[in-house]
Amino acid sequence: MTELIDWTIVGPALAAGLLILSTHVPLGQEVLKRGIIFIDLAIAQVAGLGVIAAHSMDWDPNGFEVEMAAVSAALLAALGLHWTEKRWPKTQEPLIGILFILAATGGILLLAGNPHGSEHLKDLLVGQILWSTWESLAPVAALYVVMLAIWFFLRNRFGTLGFYITFAIVVTASVQIVGIYLLFASLIIPALATSNLRKGNRLLIGYLIGALAYFVGIVLSSLLDLPTGAIIVWSLAAIALIAGFALSEKRKA
Repeated sequence: MTELIDWTIVGPALAAGLLILSTHVPLGQEVLKRGIIFIDLAIAQVAGLGVIAAHSMDWDPNGFEVEMAAVSAALLAALGLHWTEKRWPKTQEPLIGILFILAATGGILLLAGNPHGSEHLKDLLVGQILWSTWESLAPVAALYVVMLAIWFFLRNRFGTLGFYITFAIVVTASVQIVGIYLLFASLIIPALATSNLRKGNRLLIGYLIGALAYFVGIVLSSLLDLPTGAIIVWSLAAIALIAGFALSEKRKA
């Protein structure tokens, strides 16, 4: 099997997946706890809208301005959702859904006259994890180290606002690597599969489920020539389902 896999491509892709999981597993558990399941879709879509807006202005797609456009859009959305949670907590989830659909359709409108619009939308949805390189992952890894330090050691000082800001920054970096679909799956599926476990065990098993799913998905994608993001989502669902059943049977025993 090793002869059929190009590890110069698979290696960075797997490292990208592990980086994504490092932040998304704990953040996903917090999202599930707060009951705002679709916030990741909304924030990711807004960050994507910022990227699309930057492209529509002919900015360098690999330039610093595009990154700033994405993170600025995501932070504005996060601050707005923080405000609505304080003001209208009972309607927070519908408001998140509205934000998502506005950002999604806004992106379609901005790309309406772009001959490569469908390609941009596909990249936003399914990501380009196989295009990851060790060089491109270095700044993401540095950012995630800072975000994880804030999350595990300082989040109680910043409260809900800290959660929204951290979430927006992490999602902005992630969506450009794995796309919206895989971002959502990485946040919610491991968190859901481990929702009945104690906190320490829950985090560890969530990481293990995610890491195994990314490995299986990337390898299957390489062997079968299937879309990587889509098959990782299915791998996450299948492995989480098996783990969920195993954990529930263990509790019954």
